[in-house]
Amino acid sequence: MGRATRAIIDLSAIRQNYRLAKSLAPGANALAVIKADAYGHGAVRVALALEADAIAFGVACIEEAIELRDAGVKKPILLLEGFFTPDELSVIADNNFWTAIHRIEQIAMLENAQLSAPVNVWLKLDSGMHRLGFDSCEYRQAFERLNACNQVSEIVLMSHLSCADELDKPHTQQQTELFDQTVEGIPALHSFANSPAVLAWPALHRGWIRPGLMLYGASPFEMDQPNADQLVASMTLQSEVIAIHDLEAGEAVGYAASYVCDKKTRVGTVAIGYGDGYTRHAGTGTPVLVNGQRAQIIGRVSMDMCAVDLTGLSDVAIGATVELWGSQLSINEVARHCGTIPYSLFTGVTKRVPRQYI
Repeated sequence: MGRATRAIIDLSAIRQNYRLAKSLAPGANALAVIKADAYGHGAVRVALALEADAIAFGVACIEEAIELRDAGVKKPILLLEGFFTPDELSVIADNNFWTAIHRIEQIAMLENAQLSAPVNVWLKLDSGMHRLGFDSCEYRQAFERLNACNQVSEIVLMSHLSCADELDKPHTQQQTELFDQTVEGIPALHSFANSPAVLAWPALHRGWIRPGLMLYGASPFEMDQPNADQLVASMTLQSEVIAIHDLEAGEAVGYAASYVCDKKTRVGTVAIGYGDGYTRHAGTGTPVLVNGQRAQIIGRVSMDMCAVDLTGLSDVAIGATVELWGSQLSINEVARHCGTIPYSLFTGVTKRVPRQYI
Protein backbone atom coordinates (compact mmCIF):
# COMPACT_ATOMS: atom_id res chain seq x y z
CA MET A 1 0.00 0.00 0.00
CA GLY A 2 1.21 3.52 -0.72
CA ARG A 3 4.45 4.76 -2.22
CA ALA A 4 6.83 1.95 -3.13
CA THR A 5 10.06 3.73 -2.20
CA ARG A 6 11.89 1.80 0.51
CA ALA A 7 15.30 0.77 1.80
CA ILE A 8 15.53 -2.99 2.20
CA ILE A 9 18.02 -3.81 4.96
CA ASP A 10 19.58 -7.28 4.99
CA LEU A 11 20.60 -7.86 8.61
CA SER A 12 22.20 -11.20 7.77
CA ALA A 13 24.54 -9.39 5.36
CA ILE A 14 25.62 -7.04 8.16
CA ARG A 15 26.32 -10.01 10.41
CA GLN A 16 28.29 -11.67 7.60
CA ASN A 17 30.37 -8.52 7.06
CA TYR A 18 31.09 -8.25 10.81
CA ARG A 19 32.23 -11.88 10.82
CA LEU A 20 34.47 -11.16 7.85
CA ALA A 21 36.10 -8.36 9.83
CA LYS A 22 36.65 -10.75 12.75
CA SER A 23 38.11 -13.43 10.47
CA LEU A 24 40.61 -10.95 9.02
CA ALA A 25 41.77 -9.95 12.51
CA PRO A 26 41.35 -13.12 14.59
CA GLY A 27 43.54 -11.85 17.42
CA ALA A 28 41.68 -8.57 17.86
CA ASN A 29 38.46 -7.49 19.51
CA ALA A 30 35.98 -5.92 17.06
CA LEU A 31 34.00 -2.79 17.88
CA ALA A 32 31.01 -2.50 15.51
CA VAL A 33 30.61 1.16 14.52
CA ILE A 34 26.91 2.05 14.26
CA LYS A 35 27.04 5.84 14.51
CA ALA A 36 24.78 8.04 12.36
CA ASP A 37 21.89 5.59 12.78
CA ALA A 38 24.15 2.74 11.65
CA TYR A 39 25.08 4.66 8.51
CA GLY A 40 21.39 5.08 7.72
CA HIS A 41 20.50 1.41 8.29
CA GLY A 42 18.81 1.87 11.69
CA ALA A 43 21.09 1.69 14.72
CA VAL A 44 18.69 -0.12 17.04
CA ARG A 45 17.83 -2.89 14.58
CA VAL A 46 21.47 -3.30 13.55
CA ALA A 47 22.70 -3.42 17.17
CA LEU A 48 20.10 -6.01 18.14
CA ALA A 49 21.02 -8.09 15.11
CA LEU A 50 24.74 -7.93 15.94
CA GLU A 51 24.57 -8.17 19.72
CA ALA A 52 25.21 -11.93 19.84
CA ASP A 53 28.41 -11.42 17.81
CA ALA A 54 29.71 -7.97 18.68
CA ILE A 55 31.85 -7.33 21.75
CA ALA A 56 30.96 -3.62 21.83
CA PHE A 57 29.51 -0.85 19.68
CA GLY A 58 30.76 2.56 18.62
CA VAL A 59 28.64 5.71 18.25
CA ALA A 60 29.48 9.39 17.91
CA CYS A 61 27.81 10.82 21.01
CA ILE A 62 25.84 10.10 24.16
CA GLU A 63 22.45 10.72 22.52
CA GLU A 64 23.08 7.84 20.12
CA ALA A 65 24.21 5.60 22.99
CA ILE A 66 21.15 6.36 25.12
CA GLU A 67 18.85 5.44 22.23
CA LEU A 68 20.50 2.00 22.10
CA ARG A 69 20.29 1.44 25.85
CA ASP A 70 16.63 2.47 25.91
CA ALA A 71 15.99 -0.12 23.18
CA GLY A 72 17.53 -2.90 25.27
CA VAL A 73 21.05 -3.09 23.82
CA LYS A 74 23.27 -4.31 26.67
CA LYS A 75 26.81 -4.46 25.24
CA PRO A 76 29.33 -1.67 26.01
CA ILE A 77 29.02 1.40 23.78
CA LEU A 78 31.97 3.67 23.00
CA LEU A 79 31.40 7.41 22.51
CA LEU A 80 33.86 8.09 19.70
CA GLU A 81 33.72 11.88 20.13
CA GLY A 82 33.84 11.52 23.90
CA PHE A 83 31.80 13.72 26.22
CA PHE A 84 31.25 17.46 26.02
CA THR A 85 30.03 18.47 29.49
CA PRO A 86 30.66 17.12 33.02
CA ASP A 87 27.03 16.05 33.55
CA GLU A 88 27.45 13.36 30.89
CA LEU A 89 29.94 11.47 33.05
CA SER A 90 27.38 10.12 35.53
CA VAL A 91 25.29 8.84 32.60
CA ILE A 92 28.38 7.24 31.09
CA ALA A 93 29.26 5.45 34.35
CA ASP A 94 25.69 4.35 35.11
CA ASN A 95 25.16 2.86 31.63
CA ASN A 96 28.53 1.16 31.01
CA PHE A 97 29.33 3.54 28.19
CA TRP A 98 32.98 3.88 27.24
CA THR A 99 34.38 7.24 26.24
CA ALA A 100 37.11 8.65 24.05
CA ILE A 101 39.35 11.29 25.64
CA HIS A 102 40.95 13.68 23.18
CA ARG A 103 41.65 16.92 25.09
CA ILE A 104 43.03 17.93 28.49
CA GLU A 105 39.77 19.50 29.72
CA GLN A 106 38.06 16.10 29.55
CA ILE A 107 40.67 14.63 31.88
CA ALA A 108 40.07 17.40 34.41
CA MET A 109 36.31 16.80 34.28
CA LEU A 110 36.87 13.10 34.85
CA GLU A 111 39.24 13.67 37.79
CA ASN A 112 36.65 15.88 39.51
CA ALA A 113 33.64 13.63 38.88
CA GLN A 114 31.80 11.55 41.47
CA LEU A 115 30.80 8.37 39.63
CA SER A 116 28.93 5.16 40.43
CA ALA A 117 31.71 3.13 38.78
CA PRO A 118 35.02 3.80 37.02
CA VAL A 119 34.77 4.19 33.24
CA ASN A 120 36.62 2.64 30.32
CA VAL A 121 38.62 5.30 28.46
CA TRP A 122 40.00 5.36 24.90
CA LEU A 123 42.84 7.86 24.83
CA LYS A 124 43.17 9.44 21.40
CA LEU A 125 46.45 10.44 19.78
CA ASP A 126 46.53 12.89 16.89
CA SER A 127 48.91 10.92 14.70
CA GLY A 128 48.47 13.13 11.66
CA MET A 129 44.79 13.58 10.81
CA HIS A 130 44.66 16.79 12.90
CA ARG A 131 41.03 16.47 13.82
CA LEU A 132 40.90 15.17 17.40
CA GLY A 133 43.52 13.91 19.81
CA PHE A 134 46.54 14.81 21.93
CA ASP A 135 49.82 15.79 20.33
CA SER A 136 52.56 13.20 20.70
CA CYS A 137 54.41 15.39 23.21
CA GLU A 138 51.31 15.52 25.49
CA TYR A 139 50.11 11.96 25.11
CA ARG A 140 52.18 10.12 27.70
CA GLN A 141 51.40 12.68 30.39
CA ALA A 142 47.69 12.36 29.56
CA PHE A 143 47.97 8.59 29.97
CA GLU A 144 49.71 8.94 33.32
CA ARG A 145 46.98 11.25 34.63
CA LEU A 146 44.27 8.86 33.53
CA ASN A 147 46.13 5.84 34.87
CA ALA A 148 46.29 7.52 38.28
CA CYS A 149 42.62 8.54 38.22
CA ASN A 150 40.25 6.52 40.43
CA GLN A 151 37.39 7.23 38.01
CA VAL A 152 39.13 5.27 35.22
CA SER A 153 39.13 1.50 34.75
CA GLU A 154 40.73 0.25 31.52
CA ILE A 155 42.57 2.53 29.04
CA VAL A 156 42.81 1.77 25.32
CA LEU A 157 45.29 3.72 23.17
CA MET A 158 43.69 4.86 19.93
CA SER A 159 44.24 6.96 16.83
CA HIS A 160 42.51 7.45 13.48
CA LEU A 161 43.89 7.01 9.98
CA SER A 162 43.41 9.70 7.37
CA CYS A 163 44.41 7.86 4.18
CA ALA A 164 44.09 4.12 4.83
CA ASP A 165 41.76 3.83 1.84
CA GLU A 166 44.54 5.08 -0.47
CA LEU A 167 46.98 2.20 -0.44
CA ASP A 168 49.76 3.93 -2.35
CA LYS A 169 50.04 6.97 -0.07
CA PRO A 170 52.75 7.16 2.63
CA HIS A 171 50.49 8.71 5.28
CA THR A 172 49.41 5.44 6.91
CA GLN A 173 52.98 4.32 7.44
CA GLN A 174 53.91 7.76 8.78
CA GLN A 175 50.97 7.75 11.21
CA THR A 176 51.83 4.23 12.34
CA GLU A 177 55.44 5.15 13.05
CA LEU A 178 54.42 8.20 15.07
CA PHE A 179 51.86 6.20 17.03
CA ASP A 180 54.29 3.40 17.83
CA GLN A 181 57.01 5.82 18.91
CA THR A 182 54.59 7.70 21.13
CA VAL A 183 53.03 4.71 22.91
CA GLU A 184 56.16 2.57 23.22
CA GLY A 185 56.23 0.90 26.62
CA ILE A 186 52.71 1.93 27.67
CA PRO A 187 50.92 -1.20 28.91
CA ALA A 188 47.57 -0.97 27.09
CA LEU A 189 45.79 -2.31 24.02
CA HIS A 190 45.89 -0.36 20.76
CA SER A 191 43.03 0.58 18.41
CA PHE A 192 44.01 1.93 15.01
CA ALA A 193 42.12 -0.01 12.34
CA ASN A 194 39.05 1.48 10.66
CA SER A 195 37.39 -0.41 7.77
CA PRO A 196 40.15 0.12 5.17
CA ALA A 197 42.80 -0.88 7.71
CA VAL A 198 40.81 -3.98 8.70
CA LEU A 199 40.67 -4.97 5.04
CA ALA A 200 44.15 -4.03 3.83
CA TRP A 201 46.55 -3.18 6.68
CA PRO A 202 46.86 -6.31 8.87
CA ALA A 203 49.78 -4.88 10.89
CA LEU A 204 47.33 -2.32 12.28
CA HIS A 205 44.75 -4.75 13.62
CA ARG A 206 46.32 -4.64 17.10
CA GLY A 207 44.01 -5.11 20.13
CA TRP A 208 40.82 -3.56 18.77
CA ILE A 209 39.52 -3.08 15.23
CA ARG A 210 36.73 -0.60 14.44
CA PRO A 211 34.82 -1.77 11.33
CA GLY A 212 32.25 0.78 10.16
CA LEU A 213 31.52 1.21 6.45
CA MET A 214 32.48 -2.38 5.68
CA LEU A 215 29.67 -3.67 7.93
CA TYR A 216 27.23 -2.28 5.40
CA GLY A 217 28.77 -3.98 2.39
CA ALA A 218 30.44 -0.99 0.74
CA SER A 219 34.13 -0.90 -0.08
CA PRO A 220 36.22 2.02 1.20
CA PHE A 221 38.54 1.67 -1.80
CA GLU A 222 38.34 3.15 -5.29
CA MET A 223 39.88 0.03 -6.80
CA ASP A 224 39.18 -3.70 -6.41
CA GLN A 225 40.62 -5.18 -3.24
CA PRO A 226 40.44 -8.93 -2.49
CA ASN A 227 39.02 -8.67 1.02
CA ALA A 228 36.62 -5.86 0.15
CA ASP A 229 35.35 -7.94 -2.77
CA GLN A 230 33.92 -10.39 -0.20
CA LEU A 231 31.59 -7.80 1.33
CA VAL A 232 27.84 -8.29 0.93
CA ALA A 233 25.55 -5.32 0.24
CA SER A 234 23.21 -4.67 3.15
CA MET A 235 20.94 -1.87 1.80
CA THR A 236 18.92 -1.97 -1.40
CA LEU A 237 17.34 1.40 -2.16
CA GLN A 238 14.30 0.70 -4.31
CA SER A 239 11.32 2.41 -5.86
CA GLU A 240 9.10 1.95 -8.94
CA VAL A 241 8.14 3.51 -12.23
CA ILE A 242 4.98 5.61 -11.74
CA ALA A 243 4.64 7.13 -15.24
CA ILE A 244 5.96 6.52 -18.76
CA HIS A 245 6.24 9.07 -21.59
CA ASP A 246 7.36 8.59 -25.20
CA LEU A 247 9.22 11.72 -26.30
CA GLU A 248 10.48 12.89 -29.67
CA ALA A 249 13.99 14.10 -30.43
CA GLY A 250 14.37 17.66 -29.25
CA GLU A 251 11.98 17.36 -26.30
CA ALA A 252 13.37 18.13 -22.84
CA VAL A 253 13.06 16.30 -19.53
CA GLY A 254 12.78 17.76 -16.03
CA TYR A 255 13.73 21.03 -14.36
CA ALA A 256 15.70 23.60 -16.37
CA ALA A 257 15.21 21.40 -19.46
CA SER A 258 18.74 20.20 -18.72
CA TYR A 259 18.35 16.98 -20.72
CA VAL A 260 17.17 17.13 -24.33
CA CYS A 261 16.39 13.89 -26.13
CA ASP A 262 18.59 13.29 -29.18
CA LYS A 263 16.25 10.59 -30.52
CA LYS A 264 12.89 9.03 -29.75
CA THR A 265 13.12 8.24 -26.06
CA ARG A 266 10.92 6.34 -23.63
CA VAL A 267 11.14 8.08 -20.26
CA GLY A 268 10.09 6.57 -16.95
CA THR A 269 9.27 8.69 -13.92
CA VAL A 270 10.48 7.07 -10.68
CA ALA A 271 9.08 7.88 -7.23
CA ILE A 272 12.30 8.90 -5.52
CA GLY A 273 14.18 12.18 -5.23
CA TYR A 274 16.46 14.24 -3.04
CA GLY A 275 13.69 14.53 -0.43
CA ASP A 276 14.25 10.80 0.08
CA GLY A 277 18.00 11.20 0.15
CA TYR A 278 18.67 10.16 -3.43
CA THR A 279 21.23 12.81 -4.16
CA ARG A 280 20.63 15.65 -6.62
CA HIS A 281 24.19 15.00 -7.82
CA ALA A 282 22.93 11.84 -9.54
CA GLY A 283 23.04 13.42 -12.96
CA THR A 284 22.48 12.07 -16.44
CA GLY A 285 24.27 8.75 -16.83
CA THR A 286 24.00 7.60 -13.21
CA PRO A 287 23.16 3.88 -13.40
CA VAL A 288 19.95 2.30 -12.11
CA LEU A 289 18.33 -1.09 -12.66
CA VAL A 290 14.77 -1.34 -13.97
CA ASN A 291 13.33 -4.84 -13.56
CA GLY A 292 16.97 -5.95 -13.32
CA GLN A 293 17.93 -4.23 -16.61
CA ARG A 294 20.59 -1.58 -16.65
CA ALA A 295 19.35 1.96 -17.36
CA GLN A 296 20.38 5.51 -16.47
CA ILE A 297 19.13 8.70 -14.88
CA ILE A 298 18.39 11.53 -17.33
CA GLY A 299 17.92 15.16 -16.38
CA ARG A 300 17.86 16.62 -12.89
CA VAL A 301 16.73 14.72 -9.83
CA SER A 302 13.85 16.61 -8.22
CA MET A 303 12.61 16.48 -4.63
CA ASP A 304 10.25 13.52 -5.01
CA MET A 305 10.96 12.06 -8.46
CA CYS A 306 13.58 11.45 -11.09
CA ALA A 307 13.56 10.39 -14.74
CA VAL A 308 15.07 7.23 -16.21
CA ASP A 309 15.74 6.35 -19.85
CA LEU A 310 13.71 3.21 -20.59
CA THR A 311 14.52 3.13 -24.32
CA GLY A 312 15.26 -0.40 -25.48
CA LEU A 313 14.29 -2.10 -22.23
CA SER A 314 11.87 -5.03 -22.38
CA ASP A 315 8.72 -5.66 -20.34
CA VAL A 316 8.75 -2.35 -18.47
CA ALA A 317 5.40 -0.94 -17.41
CA ILE A 318 3.95 1.17 -14.63
CA GLY A 319 5.01 -0.47 -11.35
CA ALA A 320 8.34 -1.77 -12.65
CA THR A 321 10.89 -2.13 -9.85
CA VAL A 322 13.81 0.33 -9.88
CA GLU A 323 16.97 -0.36 -7.85
CA LEU A 324 18.98 2.80 -7.15
CA TRP A 325 21.74 0.82 -5.43
CA GLY A 326 21.95 -2.44 -3.55
CA SER A 327 22.35 -6.16 -4.02
CA GLN A 328 22.57 -5.93 -7.83
CA LEU A 329 24.02 -2.42 -8.29
CA SER A 330 27.03 -1.44 -6.22
CA ILE A 331 26.69 1.72 -4.17
CA ASN A 332 30.37 2.37 -4.92
CA GLU A 333 29.59 2.63 -8.64
CA VAL A 334 26.67 4.98 -7.98
CA ALA A 335 28.83 7.12 -5.67
CA ARG A 336 31.49 7.52 -8.36
CA HIS A 337 28.90 8.79 -10.84
CA CYS A 338 27.61 11.24 -8.22
CA GLY A 339 31.04 12.57 -7.25
CA THR A 340 30.62 11.43 -3.67
CA ILE A 341 31.27 8.46 -1.37
CA PRO A 342 29.11 5.56 -0.11
CA TYR A 343 29.11 7.01 3.42
CA SER A 344 27.27 10.10 2.17
CA LEU A 345 24.71 8.13 0.16
CA PHE A 346 23.90 5.74 3.02
CA THR A 347 23.54 8.41 5.69
CA GLY A 348 21.61 10.71 3.36
CA VAL A 349 18.60 8.38 3.06
CA THR A 350 15.88 10.27 4.92
CA LYS A 351 13.30 9.11 7.44
CA ARG A 352 10.61 9.43 4.76
CA VAL A 353 11.98 6.21 3.28
CA PRO A 354 10.67 3.18 5.23
CA ARG A 355 13.28 0.62 6.25
CA GLN A 356 12.20 -2.93 5.51
CA TYR A 357 14.25 -5.52 7.41
CA ILE A 358 14.96 -9.01 6.18
